[in-house]
Amino acid sequence: MLPPGRLSFCMIVKNEEQHLRRCLDSVCGLAGEILVVDTGSTDSTLQIAAEYGAAVLSFDFTRVDFAAARNCALARACGSWILMLDADEALDPAGAPAIAELASGDRNAGYFLERRNHSEASEKPFTDYVVRLFPNRPEYRYRGRVHETIDAAILGGGGKLIRTAIGIDHRFSADSEARRRKNRRYIEILLEEIAEDPSDDSRLDFLAAEYHQLGNYAQAAEIAGKIARLRPWDARARLFCGVYHLLYQPDLKRARVELEAALKLRPGYTEAESFLRLLDERERNSRWPP
Repeated sequence: MLPPGRLSFCMIVKNEEQHLRRCLDSVCGLAGEILVVDTGSTDSTLQIAAEYGAAVLSFDFTRVDFAAARNCALARACGSWILMLDADEALDPAGAPAIAELASGDRNAGYFLERRNHSEASEKPFTDYVVRLFPNRPEYRYRGRVHETIDAAILGGGGKLIRTAIGIDHRFSADSEARRRKNRRYIEILLEEIAEDPSDDSRLDFLAAEYHQLGNYAQAAEIAGKIARLRPWDARARLFCGVYHLLYQPDLKRARVELEAALKLRPGYTEAESFLRLLDERERNSRWPP
């Protein structure tokens, strides 16, 4: 579909024998090379990768650092473009022609793919957007030991970030206790990162999310407030701070200040308008009966 040398497919794995074939099948014939960075598999992951002609790179994961593992693959990639997926993800076949078209060009841009997340315990998927297709440039490297992203590197290199309708199907485990262990471990690592570089406030967004997933809403609200103070110009940060004070740590006066600030920063902000209507309703109910 693409000439050799245009697209490299990269991923990191550890004990992914249950998912790997599905992921690799979804990109088969699209990429000129497959690079798999292994962080310590003990199952048949490596044999499966070899069946698909992948180059397998061993990576010492004694110190957890997902960005470094992904960057290990980028350093070896020969393609002009990079497509990055996780083992429990698969590219929607309908998106392959769009990937090929974008990777045929030379635009300095990273592309958001639409990720549809399916839990084994939930029938209703939720969607988010992640940058997974981008030019192969030496200055474009992932950052963050956990919740690693490449977005800031692309923007810092003068590139654009563009949303697409290209889909990824993501199926993740519903093991709640395993998820909570992962939350707690990620919180430890995020706190280490913040201590090492307090100027990187992007780590705070992920820290708030981890506390939220654990149900520690007071800590999540505290972090959301700190983010809003550090980025008063960020409509999304002000929105989240307002939502926490509306729904989780009730302070309707503070919630109104933050939600109105979000709407002022981004006129027509649908989410801010919706939560302000909810806030109005709660204030009316709190005054009833007269």
